[in-house]
Amino acid sequence: MSRVLLLSGPNLGLLGQRQPEIYGDETLADHVRAATEAGRRLGLEVDHFQSDDEARLLAAVHDARGNAAALVVNAGALTHTSWSLHDALAAFDGVVVELHLSNPAAREPFRHTSVVAPVANGSIAGFGGLGYELAIEAVARLLDVGGPAGGRGTSRPEEER
Repeated sequence: MSRVLLLSGPNLGLLGQRQPEIYGDETLADHVRAATEAGRRLGLEVDHFQSDDEARLLAAVHDARGNAAALVVNAGALTHTSWSLHDALAAFDGVVVELHLSNPAAREPFRHTSVVAPVANGSIAGFGGLGYELAIEAVARLLDVGGPAGGRGTSRPEEER
């Protein structure tokens, strides 16, 4: 069974309480449960790690090297600022899916740039909690473990790594 590490960045532990008009009423635990159940259906083992500390998130990415086939990353505001996260993700040799509950392109201008996107296979944004299931589905297809609809491979352009 392929392992997927779901990473949650700063302030995501406040989901369900923080700005529900943007992020909804579901908690991070609700989203993790949905991702875990989707993974189980698709033959993936989903582990979760959340931290408000950038260094701990970087360590989790480094630890995932050789231990996980894919990362699903909701980096929160670090998406727009953390070049160290960009570099850590670029060194990960598996599938990387960027995830956002809201649609950053429809929000404040500073959210329009992602430093994660250039080192991700793709991004899922704006679908609320459904995005967690969609991200796991994308991972399964990219890893070709989710049945007949799978299989686009795991490579990202070399110049983007």
